[in-house]
Amino acid sequence: MKFLRQFAARIVGQSIRIFARAITAVRAEWKGIEPVPRQRVFFANHTSNADMPMIWAVLPPAMRRTVRPVAAADYWMKNKLRAFVGPEVFNCVLVDRRPEVQDKPMDKIIAALDEGSSLIIFPEGNRNMTDDPLLPFKAGLYNMGVARPDVDLVPTWVANLTEIMPKGEVIPLPLICTVTFGEPIHVREGESKDDFLRRASDALLAQRPEVRG
Repeated sequence: MKFLRQFAARIVGQSIRIFARAITAVRAEWKGIEPVPRQRVFFANHTSNADMPMIWAVLPPAMRRTVRPVAAADYWMKNKLRAFVGPEVFNCVLVDRRPEVQDKPMDKIIAALDEGSSLIIFPEGNRNMTDDPLLPFKAGLYNMGVARPDVDLVPTWVANLTEIMPKGEVIPLPLICTVTFGEPIHVREGESKDDFLRRASDALLAQRPEVRG
């Protein structure tokens, strides 16, 4: 049974990558790092539920095998299909956001890092449905940087997803989705949480195509 689930997970994962590339022509732009296996935390903007699959889909196989998205358990455990795709296809680190649950998300995240995994996180916490390019960052990215200072924190900008599939449309528009990987940052010695999160936000905003252009 375990073998069958693993085989099914590989098939579903391959299908997701093919679908992502066919629909959005998603491509990676490696501006600040090389696409080589190294432990990293990819922190990205969040405007769509497709953000994480887009990042995951453009990673080379050697990187993708060790990358675990940090995701909300209440979303991925909502039904049987999601409960299969989240844990078994994407190998998500699932955190429970419900206030009544005594969960410790950072413990799970640090444990994943200590196992050698790289992570995909969205430091805004929720999808950005505003006109601002980014919501204020939560403290999690800072806490990771302090707890594991040797791990690269890589600003990762996902562009054009909202333009490809505007609200209310059912047919994607012919635009290319890009995922830009910037230069890694780390928490500096003595740097405050607010100063670091401001610097991290600026580093992520700097990866926007309109800024780089």
